[in-house]
Amino acid sequence: MGQFRTVRDFLWANRGQYALGLLWIVFVDCLQLIIPKILGSFAQAYANGSLNISRLGFYAGIFCALGFLVGFSRYRWRMHIFGTSRRLEFELRNRLFSHLETLSTNYFNQHKTGDLMAHATNDVYAVRMALGSGLVMIVDPFFLIITTVIVMLNTVQGSLVFFSLLPLPILAVTVLFFGRVIHRRFILVQDAFSSLTDRVQESLAGARVVKTFVQEQAEVQKFTEGNRSYFGRQMALARIQSIYNPLIQIISSISFLIALVYGGILTIDHRITLGQYISFTSYLGLLTWPIMAIGWVINMLQRGSASMERINRIFNQRPEITDHELAVEKRTLSGAIEIRNLTFTHRGATTPSLKNISIQIPAGGRIALVGRTGSGKTTLVNLLLRLFDPPPGTIFIDGTDIRLLRLRDVRQAIGYVPQDNFLFSQTIAENIAFGVDEARQEEIEEAARIADVHDNIIDFPHGYETMLGERGVTLSGGQKQRVSIARALLKNPRILILDDSLSAVDTRTEDRILRGLDRVLSERTSILIAHRISTIKDADLILVLDEGAIAEQGTHEDLLRQNGIYAELYRKQQLEDQIASGDA
Repeated sequence: MGQFRTVRDFLWANRGQYALGLLWIVFVDCLQLIIPKILGSFAQAYANGSLNISRLGFYAGIFCALGFLVGFSRYRWRMHIFGTSRRLEFELRNRLFSHLETLSTNYFNQHKTGDLMAHATNDVYAVRMALGSGLVMIVDPFFLIITTVIVMLNTVQGSLVFFSLLPLPILAVTVLFFGRVIHRRFILVQDAFSSLTDRVQESLAGARVVKTFVQEQAEVQKFTEGNRSYFGRQMALARIQSIYNPLIQIISSISFLIALVYGGILTIDHRITLGQYISFTSYLGLLTWPIMAIGWVINMLQRGSASMERINRIFNQRPEITDHELAVEKRTLSGAIEIRNLTFTHRGATTPSLKNISIQIPAGGRIALVGRTGSGKTTLVNLLLRLFDPPPGTIFIDGTDIRLLRLRDVRQAIGYVPQDNFLFSQTIAENIAFGVDEARQEEIEEAARIADVHDNIIDFPHGYETMLGERGVTLSGGQKQRVSIARALLKNPRILILDDSLSAVDTRTEDRILRGLDRVLSERTSILIAHRISTIKDADLILVLDEGAIAEQGTHEDLLRQNGIYAELYRKQQLEDQIASGDA
């Protein structure tokens, strides 16, 4: 069971709890071994005619005491073993989530959210069951079987024990065969559950789009297909289990039948006493549950092993972007950026996304990037944030190669407002304060004022304490953008990057935001990306990207005089504005 090596440290650290639990299990089993002996003594006393009221009370008292001890002992082992397995579930789920947080963004581009959710729920649960109930079922049945057989041999003739246990080898072969089949089918079940979870998550997250395009029935059909696949695989597993469990019981029943017939003959022939016969059949009855439990434990361990195998595939993933072994610590960066002959190609692509980019931005400088969709603007920003690793010696901050700076220091120094504004299902205040450990209310409100969203927020019944829906669905597109800007401003970064973050607001609101940002941008290095020329015309330097290369650069006036791509974009936007205002 090498899959469980991932939790070896936890098992070793909690070996005391497991050991105590197993000791209590052994104690319970020993108590259960006493009961048939006393039952046989009781039957023999009855057969001999020596049973009276006094001895009846004596036997009743012993059975009550044994029942209490068995109940108390079972409570103790459950607390030690089941309690520890639940702590394992807690720690494994935390560890899995923490590991996912370390993985690079590219990993999440290739793996679906619903699938990862299934790993953190169903798979972790299956591991907990394997190392809780499964552990009990390993020790309990095998100890009980071995000790019961030994006691049986000391109770009656060996031939009766031998013939009664003759079906056990068949049982062992059956368990091994079905165990492998269950393992394979359970992996298929978990994979289907992951796909179904992902389908539900995606459909509900995109509920607005689904309703807008009247695709409710289509989504129901897709869910039904996924649900049917999950159902089919569950049924395939259930069919195996439906054969497996009764087959185990049939084999156990054959043993019991042999004992009844052959043991009955021996008793009639007076070769064993009635008390020995009753004790023997009681001991054989004790074997019924352990023999069935062997099947359950194989089933449970196979499920846990399959789930641990799936979880291990995530743990085996390593982040693509990590701190270099020679990384230097620079908690305070001034924000001077230099890019030298940067050419970058995405993994799996044949054409570079960026070609020979060279830029110098002094600390406190303001540059703008403009260009057609797919020209490489966002890729350049992702390299600055080290969401992708640039080639060595191509990007420098404060004169140090960005690859030799700690990731934490780089990202702490940058405030980023992406195109896709993601807000959490928390209050507006908590969303603005995201990334700042201790933010005062006045600081949150000041950031919101600069982003021109304060008045919108206080119009809500609960103001800054308004709870947002999933991905900020409570707010309009423009409001989400401005809350994201406020979040970046509250971080007080040395470098501020706005990636087309005013596209969802009207020109008047844009003008107010830009006036509010003017003082903020003058105090830090800023990179503005926009399709709308009005957003970036006051930048110190404007770079026009075309097919990954710098096609033009200069100030707004310089680029208009060049009469190139920038001038063409400017004229088109002026014409669009005139048409929109009805002046054309």
